[in-house]
Amino acid sequence: MVYSLAVRFLRDRAVAEELSQDVFLRCYRQLHLLESEAHVTAWLRRAICHRCIDEARKRKLRPKVDLDAMPELAARSGDSDVFLHGRLRRMVAALPEKARMMLLMRYQEDLDPLEIAAVLEMPVSSVKSSLHRALTALRGKFARVEVAK
Repeated sequence: MVYSLAVRFLRDRAVAEELSQDVFLRCYRQLHLLESEAHVTAWLRRAICHRCIDEARKRKLRPKVDLDAMPELAARSGDSDVFLHGRLRRMVAALPEKARMMLLMRYQEDLDPLEIAAVLEMPVSSVKSSLHRALTALRGKFARVEVAK
């Protein structure tokens, strides 16, 4: 879960591995404070989300690699539109960091807005409105691309 969130958010396997290792090391050092398996899972999610957002902000100051250079991680079915996946990936990558992380947690990790709010330490209403705005923005961008065809 930790590595998966990091690699999907950052689109850089090496950095995702580094951040994941750092988060697990911090978790090991904090293990005596963590009360249950659910607490550990929540702590790991929160830690990797915050580290990924911090890394994305650093990248804005010093960009490295184009997101299109990363290979597709998900298995593709034979009849899927290859260009659709690439466009969608670029559109999601263009979203602000928190909105992108919320979409990943909602649709990759299958967390509900209440769980996302707990991970990002923000009100549930803010998570819901941010998810709604992000999806509306993606739909609008996608519709403009489809009309331009």
